[in-house]
Amino acid sequence: MSSHFITSPSPSPSPSSHLHPLSNPSQISPSLFFQWRPKPSQQHPLKFTPKQVSLQDPPPQSTPKSQEPNDPHEKTQSSFKNSIWVNPRSPNASRLLSRSSDSRYASLSRLAASLDAQTDVSGVLASLGHNPSEQDLILVINNMANPEAAVNVLRWCQENLELQREVILYNVTLKVLRKCKYWEKVESLLNDMIRSVRPDNVTFSTVISCARQCNLPEKAIEWFERMPEFGIDSDDITYSAMIDAYGRSGKVDMALGLYDRARKERWRLDPVTFSTLIRIYGMSGNFDGALNVYEEMKATYGRARYAEDALSVYREMVQKGLELNVVLYNTLLAMCADLGYVDQALEIFAQMKGSDKVKPDSWTYSSLITIYSCSGEVSKAEGVLKQMVEAGFQPNIFVLTSLIQCYGKASRTNDVVRTFEWLLELGITPDDRFCGCLLNVLTQTPKEDLAKVIQCIERSNSMVGTLVRRLSEGDTFEGMFKQEADDLFKNVSREVKKAYCNCLIDLCVNLDQLERACQLLELGLELKIYTGIQSKSSTRWSLNLRSLSLGAALTALHVWMNDLSKAVENGEELPPLLGINTGHGKHKYTEKGLSSVFESHLKEMDAPFHGAPDQPGWFLTTKVAAKSWLESRSPPNLVAA
Repeated sequence: MSSHFITSPSPSPSPSSHLHPLSNPSQISPSLFFQWRPKPSQQHPLKFTPKQVSLQDPPPQSTPKSQEPNDPHEKTQSSFKNSIWVNPRSPNASRLLSRSSDSRYASLSRLAASLDAQTDVSGVLASLGHNPSEQDLILVINNMANPEAAVNVLRWCQENLELQREVILYNVTLKVLRKCKYWEKVESLLNDMIRSVRPDNVTFSTVISCARQCNLPEKAIEWFERMPEFGIDSDDITYSAMIDAYGRSGKVDMALGLYDRARKERWRLDPVTFSTLIRIYGMSGNFDGALNVYEEMKATYGRARYAEDALSVYREMVQKGLELNVVLYNTLLAMCADLGYVDQALEIFAQMKGSDKVKPDSWTYSSLITIYSCSGEVSKAEGVLKQMVEAGFQPNIFVLTSLIQCYGKASRTNDVVRTFEWLLELGITPDDRFCGCLLNVLTQTPKEDLAKVIQCIERSNSMVGTLVRRLSEGDTFEGMFKQEADDLFKNVSREVKKAYCNCLIDLCVNLDQLERACQLLELGLELKIYTGIQSKSSTRWSLNLRSLSLGAALTALHVWMNDLSKAVENGEELPPLLGINTGHGKHKYTEKGLSSVFESHLKEMDAPFHGAPDQPGWFLTTKVAAKSWLESRSPPNLVAA
């Protein structure tokens, strides 16, 4: 897991957002947590009250009609995703699985495939029984590929059933026709629909997007302009598509008018729409306008990290011969640095260097150094630094922070100290973010070198330095550790609090000071540095670890397991399902995500939590399995690292 320090706005993109000041998972031993448990007199009084629930619990099986989603695909899929996980080791697993929603979904998908090959669908649909549910039929049509057969199924439903959600059946049929780009049939079915059934926003969105896919912008405009007849307001997605449609049909004023609205209301535009806008400006020779569009693209995609979309528009601009300035190049490089897109960054940098009108500046070199530093490629980072200095640019605090992070990862503590001294010689004052980077390095530093890094921290921020030195020396704090940590968090900027707390917990774990790790976690909850770690409902109790470093995640897991044990001891009823959410993503620069670390750790503990195949990053168990395992755990002794 990693976290990003957020920078303040600056004229050029600041690479400080590329820093990842959280611990290296390899430095923490997960087994420590289940080799230690406080003595009865030392039981830690952590209490977790879920004041802010961040996890969505499965909805009740019957949903009020007014609350049903309009999108039929969303509706059919959601009903199957909210199923209870079945333990594959259970003797009843095969029977339960045969009756599960997953099995039902697979069966209906097979039925859809068989209907695709039929001209007379009535015989196949008879297998659904005398009065099949609309929900099943919606799902069947949604999974079909043959447009003629899909329409036949719709007609069969209209002739044989009393329909409550006919508009949804029409919508999923239109989607099948759209997949096949069968415009004539789409328009015919829509005309048939509006004679008896009121269309909704999904209907028009489907029709307009089909016209767009079939390169029929005039048809998209025709149906878009008819939406008010049915009292329907367009959503952002439809408006965005219409920018492209108006632009392709030559109605430039309408396209640019919608584009102005998109900018004000911050719609997300897709690459095709951006390309159309760039084409509009290019045809008129307004290259400044094209560059302004690209500026908007970088805000929409670059900062929001829609990387592939941003790179797609960039490449199209290059192909069309449009000139990019240094700010645009740097924005793309900063985005690549954030996401670890090394090859793409090198491609952009090479094209930038090949330009006669654009030259790299300090921010350009800074992004490249960040990319190599976060990847642990020390020699390449040093090589770019050399180029930067030779080009006449002095390294700034972001460059030096990246280098320190890189040296810390490589366990080159002396180079960390040397770079810190260089920063001071350049007259740069360490800020909270820089100190956070040193804290992160400290969590990765061998014990014999801790004092060297601590000295740097003390010179950057005396309050942080004093706290970590006392931790490293095993100071008792005379019972005031939590208060001193509280004072620290109240004296650092808001955007670094979570990173500091993560790093300090990791350090406590590395130093076998697990009680202090629990105190820091408790303090983080009290100060709302962490929120929504534990949540409870009648159907599921969950542990959410997505925003935590490995040490903090293990600490939270330890506390949760103790809470569950207490609940069982007190006779409290567990819910049907218990889950741990680690998130399934991993940063491009890290070898492992939190999910993979926890998967092996849970196996090591012989805990009955198993990865949910349809919910990446979730580890689930039933209350029966959880209760049996919790009751079988014996209190282990405290063991040194």
